[in-house]
Amino acid sequence: MKKIISLITVLVTLIFYTANLQAQEPGTDTTRMQWFGDAKLGIFIHWGIYAVNGISESWSFHNEQISYEDYMKQLNGFTAKNYNPAGWVKLIKESGAKYSVITSKHHDGVALWNSKYNKLNVVTKTPAGRDLLKPFVKKLRKANIKVGLYYSLLDWSDTNYPNFTRNSKRYDNNADTIRWQKFVESNIGQISELMDNYHPDLLWFDGGWEQSAGKWNAARIRKLLLEKNPEIIINSRLPGYGDYATPEQGLPVKRPKAKYWELCMTTNNSWGYQPNDKDYKSPYEIIRIFADVISMGGNLLLDIGPKADGTIPREQVHILKELGKWTKKHKKAIFATKAGIPPNYFEGPSTLSKDGKILYLFLTGKPNGPVMIKGLKNKVRSIWVVGNGTYLNHTIKLKAWWSKVPGIIFIDVPGNVIDKYITVLAVSLDKPVELYDYEQH
Repeated sequence: MKKIISLITVLVTLIFYTANLQAQEPGTDTTRMQWFGDAKLGIFIHWGIYAVNGISESWSFHNEQISYEDYMKQLNGFTAKNYNPAGWVKLIKESGAKYSVITSKHHDGVALWNSKYNKLNVVTKTPAGRDLLKPFVKKLRKANIKVGLYYSLLDWSDTNYPNFTRNSKRYDNNADTIRWQKFVESNIGQISELMDNYHPDLLWFDGGWEQSAGKWNAARIRKLLLEKNPEIIINSRLPGYGDYATPEQGLPVKRPKAKYWELCMTTNNSWGYQPNDKDYKSPYEIIRIFADVISMGGNLLLDIGPKADGTIPREQVHILKELGKWTKKHKKAIFATKAGIPPNYFEGPSTLSKDGKILYLFLTGKPNGPVMIKGLKNKVRSIWVVGNGTYLNHTIKLKAWWSKVPGIIFIDVPGNVIDKYITVLAVSLDKPVELYDYEQH
C-alpha cells in the first residue's frame, strides 16, 4: 500500500512539474505576459561611457572606426555628476510608459553596477564611482513602472570572449573550450547578479547573433531566470528562449506572427547620446508610428540617450512630454487594448477594448470630410471623441435590403474636435466586433 501511495505521489509531482514547465514555454504563459501585453509603451535607455565623446556605443571600436584604447579613455570622462534618477522616472511616467529598460551592460562590457565577475564597471573604473542601476530601479518601483534590464550576451572587452573587432579574433571557441567555458560562467554569473540585486520584471538580451543557443547555454539561462523570478519576461534575443519578438528600427507592414512583440526605436538615429545627430523624429511622427504599433497588437520601446553627466537632451525631453500629453488624453484607446481591425475595413490604425465592444479609430492627418468604416456587421450604439467627450453623428450608405453586405458607415468629424497630433474616435458596438468576410460571400 505504501508503495502505491509513493508511486501516486511521484506521478502527481511529475504531472505538476510538467504542467508548470509547459506554462513557462516561451511566449505561451498569458498570465505572466499579461502586463506586457497591456503596457503598450516602454522607454529604452542607452547610457554608458560612449556618451562622453558622443560616439556609437561599442560599435565604434568593434568596426575599427576608433581604437579600443581610445574608446576606453572615455572611462575617465563618465561622471554621472548630474544624474537624477527621480527626474528620469518622473519624465518616463509623464510619457505614459508602463515599463523602462536600461542598458546594464552593452557590448563594450562596461557594467553600470559593481560586478564581482568583471571589474570593468563604472563603480571602479569611472569618476561616477557608484552603482547607477540601484537608485533608478528603486524610483521605478516607487512609481509603479515595470523594471527592464538590457544585458549584452557578448562582451568584446572580456579577454575570455573569442570575438574582438570585426577583423580580429582572440581564439576559436570551438577549439579552446576551457577558455570559452570560463566566459560562459562569468556571463551567467553577471546575469545572476542582476537578478539577485535588482529583481527585474524583464530581461532584454542583445548580442545573441554571434553564437548559437547551445553555446550561450540559453536553456540554462532561461531556467535560471525563471527559478529566481517565475514572472520574469525575456525578449527574443536569448536565441530560441524568448517570450516576445523584438523588431528593431523597422515598423512592420503587417502584424508579426508572434503573439507578443515590441518595436524598439530611437528618437533620432542613435541609441546613445550623439550631439551631432540632430535628426530627431517629430512628436507627430513618433505618435503616428506608435498608433500603427498598437493597432497591430504590439508595444513601442522608445529610446533615449542621456549625456555622460546624466542629463537628458532637451530634444528628447520635449518628445517624451508631448507624447505624454497625447497618451494621457487617449489612454483608454491605448493601454490594455488589443489589436484593431484590418486596414481594408478602416484606412488607418485602430484598437479594440478587451471585450471587443469598443472600436477605437485613429484619424491620421486632419480629416477633410466624413470618416468611413466598411464591412462592420455590428450595430453602432454611439460614437464619441476620446479625451473630448463630444458625441458624433453617423450615417449608413449602400445598405441594400436584399444583401448581407453591411452598409458603409460615414462619421461626421467637426473641425473643433481635431487633436494637435492624432484624433481618436470611440465607436460603441452592440456586441463584440464582427466583420463581413467579402471573400466567403
